[in-house]
Amino acid sequence: MTSTGAAILFAADIKPHRSLSPRGLSLLVAALGITSFTITLIFFSLGAWPIAGFNGGEILLVILLLRSHARAARAREVVVLTEDGLNITRIDEHGRRTERNLPAGWTRVHLEDRPGRVPALYLASHGRRIEVAAALGEIQKLDLAEALKNALHRARHPVFDNPQLREG
Repeated sequence: MTSTGAAILFAADIKPHRSLSPRGLSLLVAALGITSFTITLIFFSLGAWPIAGFNGGEILLVILLLRSHARAARAREVVVLTEDGLNITRIDEHGRRTERNLPAGWTRVHLEDRPGRVPALYLASHGRRIEVAAALGEIQKLDLAEALKNALHRARHPVFDNPQLREG
């Protein structure tokens, strides 16, 4: 049940894929640091001391980029279909939330092919188009599109079970 009391008919929690765990990231940074320090020490002992500054700058840049990549993994997108409508909540890597609502009865799922790239998945209603699941790969996006289409169809065409109409 949602905060409005409507039953949840479909929910998807979409997070960007990251192949490294926080521990793996720490080990990678440590290995890069040790390797960089070793190379710097060798060049320094050979008299090429300016290499130390460049190598230190490079390793600092790599560490900053890896941290930025890991921080981006905190972003997520939640798509929830209830009897009241379709709610899309986006949470960026800084924790800021944005919410969009679409009426379930009028929402259409549209996959747009983009040559050489992963197709874009759009939810459209009343002239508004919202791209969802931008972080997913092609196969996951196709699966999500099919699941959303099925859930929207079930929401628009509910099956009622009336015991009085059963053959008995």
